[in-house]
Amino acid sequence: MNAEVSVEEDTPADRRRRKVREAIIDAAEAIFTSDGEEGISMRRLAEAIDYSPAAIYKYFASKDDLFEAIRDLFFERLLARIHQAMEEGGETAALCKRCIRSYIETGLEEPNHYMMAFSTSSRLNPHTHNKDEVPYQAEDKLVSMIEAGMTEGAFRKMDPHVASKSVWASLHGITMLMVALPDFPSGMPGSEHVTRESVIDFHADMIMRGLCCPE
Repeated sequence: MNAEVSVEEDTPADRRRRKVREAIIDAAEAIFTSDGEEGISMRRLAEAIDYSPAAIYKYFASKDDLFEAIRDLFFERLLARIHQAMEEGGETAALCKRCIRSYIETGLEEPNHYMMAFSTSSRLNPHTHNKDEVPYQAEDKLVSMIEAGMTEGAFRKMDPHVASKSVWASLHGITMLMVALPDFPSGMPGSEHVTRESVIDFHADMIMRGLCCPE
């Protein structure tokens, strides 16, 4: 019965609205890639999808509202990838390393989304911290994994909230670098033999060595 209600609620009008919303987001990504955040305006978005600026405001109240929607969409997909990695099971150390790779790979697969998710207009506001927000859910998962690793004796004793911030900052750094510099690292002089895969592997191992108990 619930399935029938769901089908009935997904009306042609709902599908049209969803299609227009997606078109606005796609146009914003394209403009962001070519001209950066400052190049995006409601008027320019309207021109890109052949709508009036007033129509755009029916979907997004402001540019900040648009960027927030793009950020949330990206983090929802990121969280889904982390859930998928966690479902494979195994020891916490191996699980954590898979999640590290999932984070970086998601950013590289969706570079425009990633850059927009961390742009000025979509900045997370710690003063309005809502634990239900997807980015904070992702960090909660990381905190839980670190706590589980300590319980298992695989990770050294630490403040999991400090550790999670450090790991996230490290992951964001390498992901943003690879997103912003498409030829990194092999395009750098003397590094023609260095692959992204090797740098990601080394980086993940370095993070894990920082978390794990000394042998």
